[in-house]
Parts: sequence; C-alpha cells; structure tokens
Amino acid sequence: MSLRVAVQMDPIESINIAGDSSFVLMLAAQARGHEVWHYDVKTIAYDCGRITCWASPVTVQRVLGDHFTKGELRKIDLATDIDVVLMRQDPPFHLGYISTALLLDRLKGTTLVSNDPREVVNAPEKMYVLDYARFMPPTLIARQLDDVREFQQQHGALVVKPLHGNGGKAIFKVDAEGTNLSALFEVFNQTWPEPHMVQPFLPEVAKGDKRIVLVDGEFAGAINRKPGEGEFRSNLAQGGYAEAADLTAEEEEICAAMGPDLKRRGLVFVGIDVIGGKWLTEINVTSPTGIVAIDHYNGTDTAGRIWDALERRHAAMTGTSS
Repeated sequence: MSLRVAVQMDPIESINIAGDSSFVLMLAAQARGHEVWHYDVKTIAYDCGRITCWASPVTVQRVLGDHFTKGELRKIDLATDIDVVLMRQDPPFHLGYISTALLLDRLKGTTLVSNDPREVVNAPEKMYVLDYARFMPPTLIARQLDDVREFQQQHGALVVKPLHGNGGKAIFKVDAEGTNLSALFEVFNQTWPEPHMVQPFLPEVAKGDKRIVLVDGEFAGAINRKPGEGEFRSNLAQGGYAEAADLTAEEEEICAAMGPDLKRRGLVFVGIDVIGGKWLTEINVTSPTGIVAIDHYNGTDTAGRIWDALERRHAAMTGTSS
C-alpha cells in the first residue's frame, strides 16, 4: 500500500547525504512507492482543530550536489493529506520542540507520527535513561556547585554535559583535582536554566562509545564510535570514527530490558549509547542517527526494517493490510 509521508526535518539542502539517517529513510520510503513530502517544523500550525504545515513534495537521489528535487510549496493538512509523519528535526529539545510535538500528538488515530510525539516529550535522552539507572555509571543531575564538588570528591575526574544537549556538543572533562570546576559551572548555570548531568570520566571511552539501534524494541545493529585525534568525545559529529561492533552479554541484557517498553511507547527508531560494553549513557529518541554506518559495516537494511515497522503500525491503526 502506498503511503503519503511527511518528513519534519532540518533544511534538506544542507544535509550530508553520505551519513544522514533521515535521507536514507526518505530513499527507502521512495523505493517502496511512498509519496514523500518535506516540511520545516517552524511552519506547523493549529488552525481551528486542523494541524497544518507548509510542505513540498520531494524526490531524493544519492547524487552529491543534486540529491533532491522539490515541488511547489503549499499548505497541507497533516490529518487528511498525510498518512505518516517522521519527526526528524535535530534537537535541542526545548520548549519549541516540545510545543510542536504536542501539536503533532493531536493527530493520534488519524496519522501515524513516529517516534510517538507524546512519548518523545516524556523521554528526553538524558532523563529517560534514568529509568535504567541500574545499567548506568554513577550519575548526578544538579545545578548546585557544592553537590558537584561532593560528587567529584567521590569519583575523581568527571564529565559534565548539558541535560538537553546533542551531538556531543558542550561536553567537558574535569580532571581529578577539579580544576576549573567552579568556573565551568558558572558558565553552565548562566547558559542553561535546567540542571546538568555529571558522571565519572570512564577511561573505557578511549576504546569506543557504542551506538546500538533498536527498531520497534528489537536490536537492529551497532557500531563502535572511537574518539578522533586529541578528543575524548567519540561522536561522529565531533571527529570520531566508526568501526564494526557486536554486542556484549551486558549490552544484550540492556536491549532486552528496554525493548518491550520502547515498543509499547511507540518509540520505533531508537539509538542507545553504551561505553565499555556495559555503561548505558543515553537513550536517543528525538532524531537518532547511525544507521548508514551500521548498514555499511553489517550489510543490513535498517531503513527498510524501520519502514516495515511503520507500515505494520499504520495498518494496525487504520485496520488495513500493509
């Protein structure tokens, strides 16, 4: 069955087609005969009960510098004109992100939105992971410097992160002596109103930070991301590089523990981050990445697997055959 798909994402003109997960999902949808639209999240509106946006039909192709063709920009109704919406714009996860997700939640029962927008609001990456604290390294979420100093005295060298950051941005390492800790927290407290995440520095990160992708609650593939020269952050956006990876027994246990909850909550495409084969650090549900590298190393088709799950969910929602 052909579906009308609207992709809510950042400007398609500037994406890196070599590694962009949204682009691969669009290619896979198009290959299945689905009609693909692109729109900017800033154009979403609530209009007397209708959820609308300004969108363009789009055709994509894997040609550098000529990777898309757009049709006429026009106002569409996301309930009557579209079957599936993919929420794929990058964080930050702020009030703007939350507000549009709650508008999309009003499409429930008429248009399938993935990941489920209400559950995305309920599952910020560095907060949802606390549901699985038994798999996490020691963790402090706080703004008060005295709390952080106490934690640092217990654990030595630290990593400090914005609670709603993304892509490895603004992650700082503090040495065991706490050098510049007070100055760093002054900057963090002036920049972000929320508390901040503090964890012990895990030397195992030098061996990699594994991105594991789950599709509808089931393991779909993994890559190990290693820090680049002079870096401790292994995010690919921060100069890290990827290599093939299998799961440890501890990682299999983590996936098994969270899989049923992800599926129940409608979190179809999820990327989790694990350090040292055992330390769960994040559950990424807003706009997960990594499937291009995973498929490159494993010979898999993760985008196809995601569409299999979405088509099943849409058929179940509408009572039609997929």
